[in-house]
Amino acid sequence: MSNIKHVIVIGATSTIAQATSRLYASEGSSFYLVGRNSARLAAVADDLRARGARQCDVHAADMNGFREFEGLLESARKRLGQIDLLLIAHGTLPDQKRCQSNVDYAIAEFDTNAISIMGLLTVFANAMEEQGRGTITVISSVAGDRGRQSNYLYGAAKGAVSIFLQGLRNRLAGKGVQVITIKPGFVDTPMTRDFRKGLLWVGPDVIARGIYGAVNKGKDVVYLPWFWWGIMLIIRSIPEFIFKRMKL
Repeated sequence: MSNIKHVIVIGATSTIAQATSRLYASEGSSFYLVGRNSARLAAVADDLRARGARQCDVHAADMNGFREFEGLLESARKRLGQIDLLLIAHGTLPDQKRCQSNVDYAIAEFDTNAISIMGLLTVFANAMEEQGRGTITVISSVAGDRGRQSNYLYGAAKGAVSIFLQGLRNRLAGKGVQVITIKPGFVDTPMTRDFRKGLLWVGPDVIARGIYGAVNKGKDVVYLPWFWWGIMLIIRSIPEFIFKRMKL
C-alpha cells in the first residue's frame, strides 16, 4: 500500500498510464486525468472509478498548447487539493524517415516528445516545490541513451527529457520532491503495433508495476524491465568508430 492519494496523469489514455493508474485506483486514490480525447478520457475515468478510485476528474488538452499549462495546474489543484504524484506519460513515436525529409514534422514531433514535457515540468515542479512534497515521474525511454539511425529524432527527444529530469532532480533533491526517470525498453502498445515482437518485449502491466515500485522505493532512474540497464550499459560502451558502422 502506497501513500499516494492525489494523482495527476498527463497522457492518461496511454496504455502504460492506464495500467499504472489502475494500481492506485485499487487503493482509493483520486485522479486528475489529462489527454487529448474527451471520450477516451471519460472511458478511462469510468474504468478507474469501477476499480476503486475515490474521484476522477478529466481535462481535455493538447500538450503542445504551452500557454494552457498554468491553467491546467490551477484546475488540477482546485480539484485535488494537493499533488502526491505527477505522472507524465504522453508522447508519439515519430516516423524517422519522414523526420529526415520534413522539417516541420520533425520539429513538431520534438515539441511533443520533449519541449511540451519540459514546459509541463517547469510549471508543475514550481508548484510541488512550493508544497514541499510529492513525486514527479516521467516516462522517458532507453532510446534516449544513445542515438541510433533508426529513431534518432525520438532518441534525441527522450535524451533531452532525461537530462532535463536529471537537472530537475538535482534542484529539488533537498526540497522534499522526488523526481523519477522511467526508461522502458520495448513495450507492446498500440504505438508499437506494427513492430515484430520478440523476447525483450513486455506488456504495459509490467512497466506499470515497475513504476509503482519505483515510486514506493524513491528511485531516481529506473530501467524497465530491469535487464535493460545491462543492455544499455553495453550499447553506451561501444566505441563510436564501431557504433557508426552498426545498423541499429
